[in-house]
Amino acid sequence: MIDASTFLRRALLADAVFSGVAALGFTLGASTFATLFNLPEALLRETGLFLIAYAALVGWLASRASVAKPLVLLVVVGNAAWTVGSIALLLSGAVSPNLAGQLMVVAQAIATGVFAELQYVGLRRSSTAAVA
Repeated sequence: MIDASTFLRRALLADAVFSGVAALGFTLGASTFATLFNLPEALLRETGLFLIAYAALVGWLASRASVAKPLVLLVVVGNAAWTVGSIALLLSGAVSPNLAGQLMVVAQAIATGVFAELQYVGLRRSSTAAVA
């Protein structure tokens, strides 16, 4: 366990809020966003459903003074993988988003990469919890 720095907790909270908004939008508005971005509706809805659970986990971590370091590392690595995976999706040809869709995927990939970096910095600023 580590004592989560204020920086880490804020980075996790920002990620939870961003992910929660995306989760609601993609889950409830999948059909609208599919048309707007020319992306598969099922991809957007399933992404939204995944993000509901993810936002809950990250929000819970943000609310804790002490957290399991491996769990925070999982979030950091997951965010980095999401960033790479988003760009890979665009380059793969598996989807054919319009310009708005491409910009949305790139923007969320950048945001997710920034969260990974901020969380990693916050993790490094955190101290090891004293064992009672």
